[in-house]
Amino acid sequence: MRKRILYAVATLFLLLIEVIIALYVHDDFIRSYVGDILVVIVIYTFIRMIVPEKYRLIPLFIFIFAVGVELLQLVNIVGILGVADNIFLKTLMGSVFDIKDIVCYAVGCVILCMYEWIRARTHSAKKET
Repeated sequence: MRKRILYAVATLFLLLIEVIIALYVHDDFIRSYVGDILVVIVIYTFIRMIVPEKYRLIPLFIFIFAVGVELLQLVNIVGILGVADNIFLKTLMGSVFDIKDIVCYAVGCVILCMYEWIRARTHSAKKET
């Protein structure tokens, strides 16, 4: 239960950072790259809030999901669904395909894989003592 609470707090904190970036940061680095790296981490902490143990492949599944969303942008899913006038949905789903976004998602997922690896090593070290 404690892990779920920690992941919930992390999710809310990271989501707040994402909102601040979206509303107040208007540069070409933080908004474009850091925001995309953080979005996969937000998804990870949200999933970990529900499934806190054992599934080390979650970063891979999140990457596949993120790439899928990006590919939907390539086919103009916002236009197909008719939500181009809805600013919230357009922002949430994205409207412009960019290969750099996929690279950022990969960087975020590599960070998550490193976290999983460190967490597994720490957990096994605790078991040995």
